[in-house]
Amino acid sequence: MSDRAGTVTLFAFDEGEGLSEHTALHYALLHVLEGETEVTISGRTNRLEQGEAIIIPAGRPHAVRATKRFKMLLTMIRSKRPD
Repeated sequence: MSDRAGTVTLFAFDEGEGLSEHTALHYALLHVLEGETEVTISGRTNRLEQGEAIIIPAGRPHAVRATKRFKMLLTMIRSKRPD
């Protein structure tokens, strides 16, 4: 789903797969639906399991790696960052 306010995307990864380090212009909410993952934000690694979520701040380098097969829902929020 996508509109002017943001996007909602479902991702699925096998163990060892993921998204390489990148940055985004907008805040995002990553919600783990199944499995386990490591989410690295600005060099700090966070381990997440099913049911857990993390906010990825706009402009911060981040990467995602499946430590076990997993699915995530990524919600991008297209609004201005608070100053």
